[in-house]
Amino acid sequence: MRIVVTNCNTTRSMTDEIVRGARGAAGPGTTITGLTPAWGPESAEGWLDSYLSAAAVLDTLRLHTETAQEPYDAVVMAGFGEHGREGARELLDVPVVDITEAAAHFACLLGRRYGVVTTLDRACGQIEDSLYAAGVGAHCAAVVGTGLGVLDLGDEQRTTRAFVAAGERARDAGAEVLVLGCAGMTGLQATVGAMLGMPVVDGVAAAVRLAESLVALGLTTSRVGAYAKPLTKRRTWSAPPGRS
Repeated sequence: MRIVVTNCNTTRSMTDEIVRGARGAAGPGTTITGLTPAWGPESAEGWLDSYLSAAAVLDTLRLHTETAQEPYDAVVMAGFGEHGREGARELLDVPVVDITEAAAHFACLLGRRYGVVTTLDRACGQIEDSLYAAGVGAHCAAVVGTGLGVLDLGDEQRTTRAFVAAGERARDAGAEVLVLGCAGMTGLQATVGAMLGMPVVDGVAAAVRLAESLVALGLTTSRVGAYAKPLTKRRTWSAPPGRS
């Protein structure tokens, strides 16, 4: 089984970290390929970044689909609360799993209400909208920011302290399960879960496992209604590498 995992920003070191987390969660025989957009924001933090990121990710997936030497079986979109998943489902013929949606579905199986701990407060409203669009927002008790930017997550000790503090606020708001609200937080779930005494769901791991299950069951995106294939028309994309 081959799964493509797309970063939502242009920071390659973050792609590498996401891929490590994805490979750690994947089952035997699953191959993980990471994609980094060639253009877009270096970190997605806000509406402008998110819409720009969505276009870049869709363009990256299009180019990969056209040039990949081997077919792939599913796509994981590793941007928490970012836009683009609906467009990817129209574009691609394989299952597309968004880490936001996957993490929330897993959390709903583990407790009545869940909380999301994310980066900056400015991302909270965007994440709430994404959860409601996916149909899982009603069970979210709180979306809490840590005050750390996406590119500040490399300091594991500081990130852990900030996550625990934000997780306590989410727990006080009624959360029974916590969700890592950024792909850059992958790997914290065991440590933070033990410190808070709560289940903590990593979206990258959840999305990979969910993608594997969809492929194993022979399921992919419905073409009836909302995710019908895009209309045939001329579209201008970014130029392929090496061409102006």
